[in-house]
Amino acid sequence: MTTTAGVDCVALPSLRKDGGGQYHPRHLAVPLEELLALRAKTAGAALEAFAPDVLIVDNVPRGALRELDPVLESLRARGRTRLVLGLRDVLDEPATLQGEWARAQNQDAVRTYYDAVWVYGDPAVYDPVREYAFAPDVAAKVRYTGYLDQRARLKFRRRGGKDPIAALGWSGGRLALCLVGGGQDGAQLAEAFMEADLPPDTNGLLVTGPCMPASVRARLVRSVAGHPCRRVVSFVHEPTRLVRRADRIVTMGGYNTVYEVLSFDKPALIVPRVRPRREQLIRAERLQALGLVDVLHPEALSAAALSTWLARGPAPVRPARERIDFNGLSRVPQLLEELLGIRP
Repeated sequence: MTTTAGVDCVALPSLRKDGGGQYHPRHLAVPLEELLALRAKTAGAALEAFAPDVLIVDNVPRGALRELDPVLESLRARGRTRLVLGLRDVLDEPATLQGEWARAQNQDAVRTYYDAVWVYGDPAVYDPVREYAFAPDVAAKVRYTGYLDQRARLKFRRRGGKDPIAALGWSGGRLALCLVGGGQDGAQLAEAFMEADLPPDTNGLLVTGPCMPASVRARLVRSVAGHPCRRVVSFVHEPTRLVRRADRIVTMGGYNTVYEVLSFDKPALIVPRVRPRREQLIRAERLQALGLVDVLHPEALSAAALSTWLARGPAPVRPARERIDFNGLSRVPQLLEELLGIRP
């Protein structure tokens, strides 16, 4: 992760989820309970020392496994820091999410500890207040930021960097780009893309993500040997530079990647993850209903299906900004002013 002046990072010991959605220590060979205690102490010490005006907690109000509870209590007792819960547009199907939140008593945590809930989305796509049946007092804390226009990131890219297409040894042609998020469960889509037929005068680039198993990545790299129009890379520092250059994009349905693609108004085929959560499928289907993307269910995924989609002739792309709110970058500062009682 790159940073700039005034910004730094404190990394919590990390967790990973297995195929059934259960958490385990990602790197440290310690019991889960010890890792959770270490996460709580690390977060608590950092917040006590830094004493922020605002803390934004991502996705889970009490932490992945309630390890934030002592931190939340401490912050409330000190009374200095305003707390915001940040949520993606879609978390999971309503019945599943409502059950999880009820068992974790998450709405009680929002009532007790949080000053605001920011949804990084637009209710025209998905309305968590309605879909997840937030109680009226919790719903009253919700503000929709809109989506963040990722084109702005190009203004802050590293100066003098080599053109990403030229760096791959390509001097021309159209670009078909395949993105599989972190890559930990992207093997099926990646392999189908590498086996798909590319249209004439088209190069195919797969970004595997840093978490794809090494054995799968090695197999994909071997598969493109001797194919000058195909490349496999594991990671790029600024993926928006590739997204901007792409002519067609095949991707999984994660929040960040999907809205990067829509920021640049690119023709996109989403092949969403459907297990253990249906978040990606719901997001993809809602955006498809708005006429912004095409969707292929993973059960229908094949090299032939991707070949057919890639071979389609050019078609006008409906700009996402005509249908959904992409003003998040200007709205978040306004929400901070509201939270802190600052008048512009």
